[in-house]
Amino acid sequence: MLNLADALTSHARNIPDREAIVERGTSFSYGALAERVLQIATYFSAKALPPHAIIGVALRDTALHLSILYGLARAGFVILPMDCRWTAIEKERVARHFGASLVLCESSDTLAPDIATEIVDRDWLSRIEGLRATRSFSSSGDTPLLLSLSSGTTGRPKGPLIAHKHFFRRFMTHWINLGLNGRQRFMSATPLYFGGGRTFAMSILFSGGTVIMNPPPYQPLELIAAIEQTAATSLFLVPTTLRRLLEQNDAALAPLQKLDLLISSGAPLTPPERRDIKQRLCRNFFEYYASTEGGGISLLAPEDHARHLDSVGRPIFAVDVEVVDDVGNALPSGAVGLLRYRGPGVAEGYYRDEEASREAFRDGWFYPGDLAALDARGYIFLRGRSKDMILRGGVNIYPAEIEATLMLHPAVAEAAVFAVPSVEFGEEVAAFVQLRSAINVTELRQWCEDKLAPYKRPKVVTVVEAMPRNSAGKVRKSELLALLPAEV
Repeated sequence: MLNLADALTSHARNIPDREAIVERGTSFSYGALAERVLQIATYFSAKALPPHAIIGVALRDTALHLSILYGLARAGFVILPMDCRWTAIEKERVARHFGASLVLCESSDTLAPDIATEIVDRDWLSRIEGLRATRSFSSSGDTPLLLSLSSGTTGRPKGPLIAHKHFFRRFMTHWINLGLNGRQRFMSATPLYFGGGRTFAMSILFSGGTVIMNPPPYQPLELIAAIEQTAATSLFLVPTTLRRLLEQNDAALAPLQKLDLLISSGAPLTPPERRDIKQRLCRNFFEYYASTEGGGISLLAPEDHARHLDSVGRPIFAVDVEVVDDVGNALPSGAVGLLRYRGPGVAEGYYRDEEASREAFRDGWFYPGDLAALDARGYIFLRGRSKDMILRGGVNIYPAEIEATLMLHPAVAEAAVFAVPSVEFGEEVAAFVQLRSAINVTELRQWCEDKLAPYKRPKVVTVVEAMPRNSAGKVRKSELLALLPAEV
C-alpha cells in the first residue's frame, strides 16, 4: 500500500455501493467517496503548489472534511490540522510557523493577507464536482502525510511529521488489538482536529467500514439517541465526554450496551471510572494510551480490568516500551522513571524544531514526557508528567496519585494537581477540583489526610466551576497556575 487513498480505489472497485460515510441521514457510497477524493486531489494538484506542500485544514467536522483529508493524501500534500474554533490569530500563528502554502477555512474566517486561504463552501464543492478526475498520482509510503500538533497553540507549537507508512502501521494496531475494521459502523463523535478522532475515522474508511458523522457539541442523551438510531457499533470518546455519560441513569445508558467497541484516549481515567464505564456503558471497553508523535503505546483491555484497573495496560502490537532514568538506563520492575517507546508508527522528529526533536527523539526512542512504572508482566502504570513532578523537600511527588485520590471522593468530578513555590520546602502541592456536588474544602482536606502521607497532602485546594481546556480536551494548566499564589 503506497498511499492510504489506494484503499478507497480498491473499495470503489470491490464494494462500490457500501456506505462509506453517513451524515444527517445522507449516505455516501465508496464509489461516490473515491470519485470525490480523486476530484479533490485533481483540484489541488492543478494549483502549482510545491511538492509535499503543507495545507492547513480549519474546517468543521463534516463528510467533506473527511474527503478533503483523503484527497490531500491522494495528491501527496501534507495535512496541517487546525481547530476551526481557533481565533484568526491562532490560525495565522500556526500557519506561519509551519510554512503552510494554503489554509482551507470556513466562510466566517478572515485571515491576514499574507496567509493564502480558500473558503470551503457550497460553491467550492460545486467547482470540485465539475472536475474530470485525474486517475494517476505517484507517491510512496515515505511520502509525508500529516503535521499533527502536539501542544495546541500554547507556547511553541510542535508538529511531528508523519508519513503514510506511519499511519498504515497505526491502522494495523486498530485491526490487531482493537478489532476496529471494515465490519464496523463507527460513530465519529470527537472532532476531526483531535488526533484520535481523525485517526479512527480515517482508519475505518481505509478498512471499508462506515463512518457516521455526529460531531460535537451535543448533550449526552443526544449522543445516546444518535447511536441507537444509526445502529452504530463502535465509538471513540475522550474522558470528559465519558464522565458526562456516567452522570446519566442506567435506563438512559442502556442503548450503549449494544456497542461492540468503546474506546477512550487523550487522558488517563481513574480505576473507578474504568470499572463504571465497562459495567454501565460497554462491556468491550478499551483504554488506549497514545501520543500524537507515535500513535498507540498500550491498551487496557476488558480482560485486564479485574486485576490491573490502575494500569493503562500492556504495549500494543510491534511497540517496545521501557522505563529509564535520566540518562537512559533501564530501571527495574516497579521503579518510577521516564517512559520511552519505539515502533513502526512513531514519527522521526518534529518539523522545523531541532531542539524539541533532540529532547524527545533519542537513540531510536520517543520520550512522550510521562513518568511511569513497568511491572514484570509488561503492564504500564502512569505516575504523571515528568515536568509536572513536584519536588517537595527533596522528595518526588507524582500529581497523578493525588489527582486519583481526590477523584475517589464522590463529590469530585475532576482534579488537577501542580507544584507551587514554597519558602520552606522549595515546592508544595496545589490542587484544583471541579465538583459534581457541594462539599467544603475542609472535608476534602480531611479526605486527603485519611488517604495520603503528610508530605503528599495538598497545601492549597481551589474549587473551580469548570476546568479550562484546549481544543483537544486537555486541561490548560497555565490558566490554573495563574490562580495560584506566588508562593506558600
